[in-house]
Amino acid sequence: MKIWVDADACPSVIKEILFKASRRTRVPVTLVANHAMPVPALKWINLLQVEPGFDVADNEIVKRLSPGDLVITGDIPLAAEVIAGGAHALNPRGERYTENNIRQRLNMRDFMDTLRSSGVETGGPGAFGSVERREFANQLDRFLQARN
Repeated sequence: MKIWVDADACPSVIKEILFKASRRTRVPVTLVANHAMPVPALKWINLLQVEPGFDVADNEIVKRLSPGDLVITGDIPLAAEVIAGGAHALNPRGERYTENNIRQRLNMRDFMDTLRSSGVETGGPGAFGSVERREFANQLDRFLQARN
Protein backbone atom coordinates (compact mmCIF):
# COMPACT_ATOMS: atom_id res chain seq x y z
CA MET A 1 0.00 0.00 0.00
CA LYS A 2 1.17 3.49 -0.89
CA ILE A 3 -0.12 6.97 -0.21
CA TRP A 4 -0.29 9.35 -3.16
CA VAL A 5 -0.78 13.08 -2.57
CA ASP A 6 -2.26 15.51 -5.08
CA ALA A 7 0.26 17.94 -3.64
CA ASP A 8 -0.16 21.21 -5.54
CA ALA A 9 -3.23 22.25 -3.54
CA CYS A 10 -2.62 20.18 -0.41
CA PRO A 11 -2.14 22.34 2.71
CA SER A 12 1.33 22.20 4.25
CA VAL A 13 -0.06 21.12 7.60
CA ILE A 14 -1.60 18.05 5.94
CA LYS A 15 1.70 17.19 4.28
CA GLU A 16 3.37 17.37 7.70
CA ILE A 17 0.79 14.95 9.14
CA LEU A 18 1.49 12.59 6.24
CA PHE A 19 5.25 12.84 6.76
CA LYS A 20 4.88 11.99 10.47
CA ALA A 21 2.59 9.06 9.68
CA SER A 22 5.06 7.77 7.09
CA ARG A 23 7.96 8.01 9.53
CA ARG A 24 5.93 6.08 12.11
CA THR A 25 4.48 3.39 9.82
CA ARG A 26 7.04 3.27 6.97
CA VAL A 27 4.17 3.51 4.49
CA PRO A 28 5.51 5.09 1.29
CA VAL A 29 4.20 8.59 0.56
CA THR A 30 4.63 10.20 -2.86
CA LEU A 31 3.73 13.82 -3.41
CA VAL A 32 2.81 14.50 -7.04
CA ALA A 33 3.11 18.15 -8.06
CA ASN A 34 3.97 20.34 -11.01
CA HIS A 35 6.49 22.36 -9.02
CA ALA A 36 9.30 21.57 -6.61
CA MET A 37 8.55 21.44 -2.90
CA PRO A 38 10.49 20.33 0.14
CA VAL A 39 10.12 16.77 1.40
CA PRO A 40 11.96 15.02 4.22
CA ALA A 41 15.05 13.10 3.19
CA LEU A 42 13.62 9.67 3.95
CA LYS A 43 13.57 6.75 1.52
CA TRP A 44 9.82 6.22 1.90
CA ILE A 45 8.86 9.86 1.19
CA ASN A 46 9.20 11.08 -2.40
CA LEU A 47 8.32 13.96 -4.67
CA LEU A 48 7.29 13.21 -8.23
CA GLN A 49 7.43 16.46 -10.17
CA VAL A 50 5.35 16.45 -13.35
CA GLU A 51 5.03 18.94 -16.19
CA PRO A 52 2.67 21.86 -15.64
CA GLY A 53 -0.74 21.48 -17.19
CA PHE A 54 -4.37 20.74 -16.54
CA ASP A 55 -4.80 17.39 -14.75
CA VAL A 56 -1.21 16.28 -15.44
CA ALA A 57 -0.61 15.43 -11.77
CA ASP A 58 -4.02 13.76 -11.48
CA ASN A 59 -3.37 11.62 -14.56
CA GLU A 60 0.04 10.58 -13.22
CA ILE A 61 -1.50 9.50 -9.91
CA VAL A 62 -4.16 7.43 -11.70
CA LYS A 63 -1.52 5.85 -13.95
CA ARG A 64 0.66 4.74 -11.00
CA LEU A 65 -2.13 3.80 -8.59
CA SER A 66 -2.67 0.25 -7.35
CA PRO A 67 -5.83 -1.14 -5.77
CA GLY A 68 -5.72 -0.55 -2.02
CA ASP A 69 -3.58 2.60 -2.25
CA LEU A 70 -4.73 5.83 -0.62
CA VAL A 71 -4.91 9.14 -2.49
CA ILE A 72 -5.08 12.47 -0.67
CA THR A 73 -6.99 14.94 -2.84
CA GLY A 74 -9.65 17.58 -2.77
CA ASP A 75 -10.29 16.99 -6.48
CA ILE A 76 -13.62 15.15 -6.72
CA PRO A 77 -13.20 13.86 -10.31
CA LEU A 78 -9.78 12.46 -9.33
CA ALA A 79 -11.33 10.84 -6.26
CA ALA A 80 -13.95 9.22 -8.49
CA GLU A 81 -11.24 7.74 -10.74
CA VAL A 82 -9.32 6.52 -7.70
CA ILE A 83 -12.37 4.75 -6.30
CA ALA A 84 -13.18 3.25 -9.71
CA GLY A 85 -9.63 1.86 -9.74
CA GLY A 86 -10.12 0.04 -6.44
CA ALA A 87 -8.16 2.50 -4.31
CA HIS A 88 -9.21 4.86 -1.52
CA ALA A 89 -9.52 8.64 -1.44
CA LEU A 90 -9.41 11.07 1.47
CA ASN A 91 -9.66 14.83 1.18
CA PRO A 92 -7.44 17.18 3.22
CA ARG A 93 -10.42 18.06 5.44
CA GLY A 94 -10.74 14.45 6.56
CA GLU A 95 -13.68 13.34 4.42
CA ARG A 96 -13.41 9.84 2.97
CA TYR A 97 -14.72 9.53 -0.54
CA THR A 98 -16.48 6.20 -1.05
CA GLU A 99 -18.49 4.36 -3.66
CA ASN A 100 -21.56 5.42 -1.66
CA ASN A 101 -20.89 9.18 -1.67
CA ILE A 102 -18.75 9.98 -4.71
CA ARG A 103 -21.64 10.21 -7.21
CA GLN A 104 -23.41 12.73 -4.96
CA ARG A 105 -20.19 14.76 -4.62
CA LEU A 106 -19.72 14.79 -8.40
CA ASN A 107 -23.32 15.90 -8.94
CA MET A 108 -22.98 18.70 -6.38
CA ARG A 109 -19.68 19.81 -7.94
CA ASP A 110 -21.27 19.95 -11.39
CA PHE A 111 -24.29 21.84 -10.03
CA MET A 112 -22.06 24.43 -8.32
CA ASP A 113 -20.00 24.81 -11.53
CA THR A 114 -23.23 25.48 -13.43
CA LEU A 115 -24.28 28.11 -10.88
CA ARG A 116 -20.88 29.82 -11.03
CA SER A 117 -20.85 29.86 -14.83
CA SER A 118 -24.26 31.55 -14.81
CA GLY A 119 -22.94 34.31 -12.56
CA VAL A 120 -24.21 33.13 -9.17
CA GLU A 121 -21.74 33.81 -6.35
CA THR A 122 -21.42 30.48 -4.50
CA GLY A 123 -18.54 31.19 -2.11
CA GLY A 124 -15.94 28.61 -1.39
CA PRO A 125 -15.04 26.15 1.31
CA GLY A 126 -14.75 27.39 4.86
CA ALA A 127 -11.43 28.29 6.41
CA PHE A 128 -9.03 25.43 7.02
CA GLY A 129 -8.32 25.17 10.73
CA SER A 130 -7.59 22.90 13.65
CA VAL A 131 -10.88 21.00 13.35
CA GLU A 132 -10.13 20.01 9.76
CA ARG A 133 -6.53 19.15 10.60
CA ARG A 134 -7.66 16.92 13.49
CA GLU A 135 -10.34 15.22 11.39
CA PHE A 136 -7.78 14.48 8.66
CA ALA A 137 -5.30 13.05 11.18
CA ASN A 138 -8.01 10.88 12.74
CA GLN A 139 -9.22 9.54 9.39
CA LEU A 140 -5.66 8.82 8.28
CA ASP A 141 -4.91 6.97 11.52
CA ARG A 142 -8.09 4.90 11.16
CA PHE A 143 -7.19 4.02 7.59
CA LEU A 144 -3.61 3.04 8.47
CA GLN A 145 -4.67 0.98 11.50
CA ALA A 146 -7.21 -0.92 9.40
CA ARG A 147 -4.42 -1.84 6.95
CA ASN A 148 -2.09 -3.32 9.62
